[in-house]
Amino acid sequence: MGVTGPDVRERRITFDQPVLVDALIRAHRRGPGDPTHRRLGPGHWLRASRTPQGPVLLRLAAVGASVSARAWGEGADWALDQLPQLLGTDDDPAGFEPRPEHAALVLAQRRYPEIRIGRSALVWEALAPACLEQVVTGKEAFRAFRLLVTEFGEPAPGPAGDPASAAYGMRVPPTAAVWARIPTWRFLAAGVEQRRSATLVRAAGRASALERTLDGENRAADRALRSLPGIGPWTSAEVRQRAHGDADAWSIHDYHVAKDITYALVGEPLDDAACLEILEPYRGHRYRVQLLLSLSAARRPRRAPRMTLPTHTPYATKGRS
Repeated sequence: MGVTGPDVRERRITFDQPVLVDALIRAHRRGPGDPTHRRLGPGHWLRASRTPQGPVLLRLAAVGASVSARAWGEGADWALDQLPQLLGTDDDPAGFEPRPEHAALVLAQRRYPEIRIGRSALVWEALAPACLEQVVTGKEAFRAFRLLVTEFGEPAPGPAGDPASAAYGMRVPPTAAVWARIPTWRFLAAGVEQRRSATLVRAAGRASALERTLDGENRAADRALRSLPGIGPWTSAEVRQRAHGDADAWSIHDYHVAKDITYALVGEPLDDAACLEILEPYRGHRYRVQLLLSLSAARRPRRAPRMTLPTHTPYATKGRS
């Protein structure tokens, strides 16, 4: 590790294979306007986060198997120490083998043999936006996250305060305690109805306990997450994908995912039950299948009209949770 000044840490890590930083970091970004993530170019990202040691602004630049990182803030050392996990070094693809009849998956693995599943080790960072994304379109959820983090988060450390910097204006997400104190009317103003805001606020009270799920098995983490009111299989999977690096946590009950997976593998968009059956041979790696196909498979044709964006008034809540 190098230290270039009192407020910045630097580190260069060389991995044993090329690192797909864009795919790994994009998984944590909540839409193109996310104030906590900013893409500067291929393999080049800014990430504002809240670590157990405090806020951090992380700047990553990857070329092949080499990743250069700079970090500012109280959480700088923690973020740099955890960086290999974030970039997938703990992921073990052993036992994953695409079936010959699933040609799209065979081709995806050939195209991205180096893909790994990262682990942020930050459960609350993944859970808060996942609660906002329940039962609504991504566009509305991303807008709500952007508005709430901009208002209730804090400026990211280091160059985020410099108008001449590419990091200018970036924000660190609120703590669980701050999320819990956001008034209902501010959630409503951001387009978040009480069902989602109540789930988020209740979960905030268990944030510390949920962080401890990182020390156990993924199945135990799933049980702990789903024991909270309002958190179902989809939300649990979204959290475990990002925070725990769970290679089996596919996005069941998502509006699109099962249809996209089955279309890629068998040529027909099918429901969750059918997708579960098709994915059974890949148990232990079902999220790996989802990730690989999302990177390379042909997109399923969208023939139905787009979902309309709901308002903050009550509406049907059948769907992912």
